[in-house]
Amino acid sequence: MPLAIVLIVLVVGSLLFHFLSPWTFTPIASNWGMIDTTVDITFVVTGFVFVAVNLFMAYAIIRYRHRPGAKAKYEPENKKLEVLLTVVTTIGVAAMLTPGLFVWAKFVDVPEGAVEVEAVGQQWHWSFRLPGKDGEFGIVDAKLIGVENPFGIDPDDPHGNDDVLVDDAVVHIPVGGPVQFWLRSKDVLHNFTVAQFRVKMDLVPGLESYMWLEPTVVGEYEVLCEELCGIAHHAMRGRVVVDTPEDYQAWVDSQPTFAETQAKAGGNAALGAAAYAVCAACHGSQAEGLVALNAPKLSGQDPKYLKKQLQNYKLGRRGAHEDDTYGKQMAPMAATLVNDAMIDNVIAYIGSLPDTPAPATVDGDIAHGAELYVICANCHGADGQGIPMNAPRQTGINDWYLLRQLENFKQGLRGTHPHDLGGKQMGFMARTLQDEQAMRDVVAYINTL
Repeated sequence: MPLAIVLIVLVVGSLLFHFLSPWTFTPIASNWGMIDTTVDITFVVTGFVFVAVNLFMAYAIIRYRHRPGAKAKYEPENKKLEVLLTVVTTIGVAAMLTPGLFVWAKFVDVPEGAVEVEAVGQQWHWSFRLPGKDGEFGIVDAKLIGVENPFGIDPDDPHGNDDVLVDDAVVHIPVGGPVQFWLRSKDVLHNFTVAQFRVKMDLVPGLESYMWLEPTVVGEYEVLCEELCGIAHHAMRGRVVVDTPEDYQAWVDSQPTFAETQAKAGGNAALGAAAYAVCAACHGSQAEGLVALNAPKLSGQDPKYLKKQLQNYKLGRRGAHEDDTYGKQMAPMAATLVNDAMIDNVIAYIGSLPDTPAPATVDGDIAHGAELYVICANCHGADGQGIPMNAPRQTGINDWYLLRQLENFKQGLRGTHPHDLGGKQMGFMARTLQDEQAMRDVVAYINTL
């Protein structure tokens, strides 16, 4: 009898949770309402079976419970019941599968004239590519992927020269028309998902999959990876911005092509020396960093990372939090570099300065830090030299600065701006370090690399 009561309470509680729960689907922002309908049908069929089976079990327990003088009747076969269950099961399975067949038939039939976008997955970062004015993607080859050619585009293929490259986790698409996403992975299985679009698809190494949708609501939507792709799977976030056609075209026109990225000259260190004079007041004449002014060492750091952070300061993505005292000091200084050319020149000059490792000042349990750093190594490298995926170098950098940034990420002083996706990712990872001692242990271990 207690088991029967438990089953009844389970059914009633499940129904109340389903109908009264505030959690439901996000509002749909594409043409795929038929997917919601399919899911609803599945809920109805499986819900009916769940209720019927559990209530029948409760009824059977109560009706046929042990009583003095009662005898069990052995009935190995009941053709009428078997036929009924077979028919009902067939109808239920057909009711769930049939709508999916109609959805799939539409899913694989991409409308003509769809805007094409390639989403590229990499542990743990999204980037995007669009065909240029010729309307064709250039050939790509995994063997060609490198720091200067992160998409692996074949430079000998003329169709690739005008490909539009978005080496960032934010992509724009136009509202009101079909958009086809081609999906490619550089390393392991990923999955491209935007909850509001309802459609998603795996990225499989070695082949190119696809999906399509017609966005219906202008706005910004988060991209998730819904395939377990490694230690930072949960932090692999991106963003899709649905624009009006005019805003979309303006955004496309502002992005570089493959030919432009390959032809772009490096910064001029001689010109950068003059601009660096302002920076030297805090960071030192040799970019060695000055602890008295809370300014970290810059020499030896990844140029791409330095440029990204200067741009983040200028765009208000970093140094905006009221409690980030030193970040707020840096923001107006970054604004003195009025354009990308000046930033490139300053970074070129910093690259010409001697890379003298900063002295160690942070103590901690090195053995424990080594265990914790295993997670960090997935992005920053086993030797702490950084990996060309927006994960900067850690070795030789001021350890007090590393400690402060871990604290800032953990406390939300850094990485909370909606467009600082790299910072947001680091915020997720910093929170795996449970207290200040754990952070000190990790930094002390980095000092040994």
